Amino acid sequence: MTVNLLDFDLEGLTAFCEQLGEKRFRAVQLFRWIHQKGASRFDEMTDLAKSLREKLPSVCTITPLPVLSRQDSADGTIKWLFDVGDGNAVETVFIPEDDRGTLCVSSQAGCAVGCRFCSTGHQGFSRNLSTGEILAQLWYAEHFLRRHLNSPERVITNVVMMGMGEPLQNYGALLPALRTMLDDHAYGLSRRRLTVSTSGVVPFMDRLAQDCPVALAVSLHAPNDALRDSLVPLNRKYPIAELLDACLRYLPAAPRDFITFEYCMLDGVNDQPEHAQQLLDLVRRHGGRGVPCKINLIPFNPFPDSGLRCSPRAAVLRFGQMLNEGGVVTTVRKTRGDDIDAACGQLAGDVLDRTNAAKRLAQRRQIIEQPVRVVGRGPAPVKEGQA
Repeated sequence: MTVNLLDFDLEGLTAFCEQLGEKRFRAVQLFRWIHQKGASRFDEMTDLAKSLREKLPSVCTITPLPVLSRQDSADGTIKWLFDVGDGNAVETVFIPEDDRGTLCVSSQAGCAVGCRFCSTGHQGFSRNLSTGEILAQLWYAEHFLRRHLNSPERVITNVVMMGMGEPLQNYGALLPALRTMLDDHAYGLSRRRLTVSTSGVVPFMDRLAQDCPVALAVSLHAPNDALRDSLVPLNRKYPIAELLDACLRYLPAAPRDFITFEYCMLDGVNDQPEHAQQLLDLVRRHGGRGVPCKINLIPFNPFPDSGLRCSPRAAVLRFGQMLNEGGVVTTVRKTRGDDIDAACGQLAGDVLDRTNAAKRLAQRRQIIEQPVRVVGRGPAPVKEGQA
């Protein structure tokens, strides 16, 4: 049985080459051909010894993911649907900006966390992706974009593990993928430009800090446990206090001196002034000294059966004003790719659900809404931008 070389980071590829009787520098050559040059055939690798080029096809492959579809947004965003077999498909999104190109990568076919506001969670969970399946999304997108844009330079400058799935619930496959993305012989991303988003898998936040600290984005979405329990079911296992403790432990190793908190704005659910005040108190006072952070407000992108609505723009701006005036840097994420369902929370792909998500989520579709008196605030600047 042959192995897929996309499954290896450099150390794994070195060990594989040693089993073939080859030295480390051959592994480095292979690694560069695969990731820097996008080679998929061994006969392209002209600086490898002929004997090695002839040996490799019998023991290994470079196997990309089949592309089922590609959609192009009016704003330049591109979404691919990749076939990962057994009736499963995952989505990957490229978001171009003037100063960067960001790729949003999936880590699972579906998601088992089941957040109320996330289309992926409503679709259910099938399985974890392999390291090769995670990296194949970047491998394909980078080299497609170079050809498409006729660019000899790297097009993707930022990667966010914010696609389908909870990355830290697939830690064994995630870690070699992150190391490959950072490796100068592969994609050469900086730790500040590689972000893992998590709904709060506390033990693996601690492991990531030790193994491969990159930028961290935490899906918070509520300022208290009662509300977060209803929005992010994982909160019942790792409540907010434990989650913020893990954030404080992560910071000494992090490439940035703050944690990003993602906060999806839901009309009448978590977007009232009292929620903003609770959130301020939480991040400024936790642990006695607070959690250094930036808060990214995300306008909710509706999808069928969510039972939720996007907060009015005025409510989003008022919420952001309160946080900024309270001394917490707050931005509002620009919606990109919503015309092709590529915006935050909309990725759904096609997943053979093994978790009966529709039935479970239907049982949880009740959020208690309490009327709150809206208090006007004076104008304060709220920056809009991509996280």
